[in-house]
Amino acid sequence: MSDATPSPVHLNEVVEALAENPALPPELVRRLFAHRNGFGEVAKRPDLTDDMIAEIIAIDDHWLTHSLALNRSLPHAFRMALAEHPDPAVRTAVASRAGGDAHRELFERLLGDADPKVRGSLAENDHMPADLRALLAADADPEVRATLAQWWSQAPEPVRRRLLTDPNDAVRAGACATYYRQLPHPVPPADLLPALLADPVTRAGAVRHCTLDADTERRLAHDPDEAVRKELAEHPGLSAPLRDRLAEDPDPRVALGIFARQDTPEPTRAAIHARILTEAPPADWLDDDQELDDDALERQILSEIARLELRTLRLPWVTADPLPHTESPYVCFRASAAMSDSLPRPVAARLLDDEESSVRTTMARHARDRIDPATAERIDRSHRPYKRTRWRPADDFPLPADVLRRLATDPDPRMRRLAPRDPDLPVELLRALAADPDDSVRHAIATRPGLPARILTRLLSDPSKRVAATAAGNADLPPAQMHRLIALAGL
Repeated sequence: MSDATPSPVHLNEVVEALAENPALPPELVRRLFAHRNGFGEVAKRPDLTDDMIAEIIAIDDHWLTHSLALNRSLPHAFRMALAEHPDPAVRTAVASRAGGDAHRELFERLLGDADPKVRGSLAENDHMPADLRALLAADADPEVRATLAQWWSQAPEPVRRRLLTDPNDAVRAGACATYYRQLPHPVPPADLLPALLADPVTRAGAVRHCTLDADTERRLAHDPDEAVRKELAEHPGLSAPLRDRLAEDPDPRVALGIFARQDTPEPTRAAIHARILTEAPPADWLDDDQELDDDALERQILSEIARLELRTLRLPWVTADPLPHTESPYVCFRASAAMSDSLPRPVAARLLDDEESSVRTTMARHARDRIDPATAERIDRSHRPYKRTRWRPADDFPLPADVLRRLATDPDPRMRRLAPRDPDLPVELLRALAADPDDSVRHAIATRPGLPARILTRLLSDPSKRVAATAAGNADLPPAQMHRLIALAGL
């Protein structure tokens, strides 16, 4: 490396990341109050003094003030001051971040706010005193009541009753839904079930809680709402004739509900599985230039959703009795079986070598005593998640230093990203990784504690915004470099 220190390519992003560096000296924290090319992240620091907070409020810059309102370490007096701020976005931020240490008077003040977005944030806040939160069930704005219904799933019964019988459709739909923002999901009072089943906006959410008779299940099986039919398909009391009828439902998600049932005949299950895979669009369907009408596009979307749900499906009844399903042709069945903690060693070994990544990974997490370094490396190397996630098997199964050192020169950049986890990685390997052609590897190096100053300083000028910003946020960045960045930004 040259001794010259180039200026950062992405100076704004670097300075904004520096604002969150836990080792930033107080005098530089203050100078960052003048930075106007970011989102005021410096105001979220937990180490702000009262004088600093008062200075930020006096500056009255929108982003600085908004970030301050989001600061979880804000003293009560300043929270109360911001609860009176003329900008509703600031007051909404205060409402969303008021935690368990917030005083009752803050919630009382925000409860009377004229802006429904502020009250909506309160409806989402589990730290709000229950008696005050209950008042939102009578809020004048139906969006606030609907938010409360979705977020406060374990509200006292009088509150849930009020929401379930609200005159507004959206509120009732939120109070009796198939999905809530919080677990566990609520169970509606039994005496309200007939009305909830009769109401189109609450019917789908009520199905799982009702007792089926022949007339009810026949009526629900003909419901035009596919969400109702999907809930019926999963109901444990569904009769065999209607189960077989719903297996042919035009909506693949309804058929998937039948696929997942324990009482579904195997030929029916196999037919549904084949149908979902056959009807699913190709992997590049969104990039295809073909023009589809609305109906065709909707069919492709539903088929893709069903395919994704099929892969991620996990069945408790399979996990409870796993041995009959460890060699199932269905990935979701083998993954469900792998969730068992009591599989015989030969069976677990076979699932640890399954052709599907999700099965191998699931088995590893349920057979931790059987994972040696070679197995851990193999499972991590072949890990292919269905959706983007930061987690990888090496997070649960740390690899030994000698393996990490070897991975520093691995052909796969995904594996090279693990090398910085070795706290004693030789400096020559650190230099090589900091100059790696793959920016994800350089990012992994930039996060590493104890990185030599020269390497960390060079990463500030990395062509990747993410790498450069991460280097600026590293607590081991030399103070001289912090001063240099502040000066380059003209602060």
